Amino acid sequence: MENIKKINRIIHEPSRLLIMAVLISVKEADFKYLLLKTGLTKGNLSVHSEKLERAGFIKIEKKFDGKKPKTIYRITDKGMDVLKKYLRLTKDFIKNLEEKKGMI
Repeated sequence: MENIKKINRIIHEPSRLLIMAVLISVKEADFKYLLLKTGLTKGNLSVHSEKLERAGFIKIEKKFDGKKPKTIYRITDKGMDVLKKYLRLTKDFIKNLEEKKGMI
């Protein structure tokens, strides 16, 4: 049960976890794709992705496609490691709860 305290709070927030979940399944995603897949507002996607980037979990690249600005998002190796650890800790926590309640 103590392991739950080790969960990374940056990634634990639902909107940020959703962004990470989308990015783990693709090599990269542009802003429109993430917006569509997450269902977040433009503002929420921007704010939460910036927090993930500051933590080093994703990389945000701004470039131009012709004259149109384009923002590309990629999960980093650090982000992959943090997400894997998060999933392992939450699975262990749930398993522990189920065992304590005799649910298994």
